[in-house]
Amino acid sequence: MPFTLATWNINSVRLREGLVAKLLAEEAPDVLCLQECKSPVEKIPLEAFAALGYRHIVARGQKGYNGVAILSKLPISDAGSRDFAALGHARHVAARLENGVTIHNCYVPAGGDVPDRAVNEKFGQKLDYLTEMRDLFRAEKPARAILVGDLNIAPREDDVWSHKALLKIVSHTPVEVEHFNAVMEAGDWSDVTRADIPQGLLYSWWSYRAKDWDAADKGRRLDHIWATNDIAQAGHSSRILRAVRGWEQPSDHAPVFASFDL
Repeated sequence: MPFTLATWNINSVRLREGLVAKLLAEEAPDVLCLQECKSPVEKIPLEAFAALGYRHIVARGQKGYNGVAILSKLPISDAGSRDFAALGHARHVAARLENGVTIHNCYVPAGGDVPDRAVNEKFGQKLDYLTEMRDLFRAEKPARAILVGDLNIAPREDDVWSHKALLKIVSHTPVEVEHFNAVMEAGDWSDVTRADIPQGLLYSWWSYRAKDWDAADKGRRLDHIWATNDIAQAGHSSRILRAVRGWEQPSDHAPVFASFDL
């Protein structure tokens, strides 16, 4: 069963309902995973998305913060959610396709501004979140699974505009990359995007703080699509829709796409 999947930190699904609808109408992925929905599930504009063919949804939400949703043209069933690090946040939800593939949609904490858990609780929460992801995948080895989302880490030197400048900046510090790689190894995950696009600078996020984000181009690849090694070879056609970052009142993230033949 071939299908195309996209992941996008939308930074408020109600505020940017029109942008979601535009993406669905123009790109028509079979599955769209959203993070930072900032909405209770019952207030997500489901009717508008259903009118575009996305009649299936699995989501976890909360008022004003976090929130993850999986919109699908294909039938999906709720495969549960995890409260990693016991934060009480809506940061993970899983759905299962009819072919048995499980899709995990994750929103890893950003981690605040200071990369030191002794003085920044949020950074400690981020590391703990990743550690619990690692431990889960060690204990319950995933199979026929895809993991997507805003993982808030740019792991490679060419995933940031300047490796040297960002080594002490949250999202690219060595300790975060170490935790990120440990999660990948624990679940036998493969980076589908980089398997398709192995070389070159690649970004999915550009700060709102830049006066001209496009000209400055100080991006980071924070959004990821992984697959377990038993199905990773089925992934292809990866792309990041940079132009979406330039839409009116955009999210600071761009959608990441991949297709699978399964």
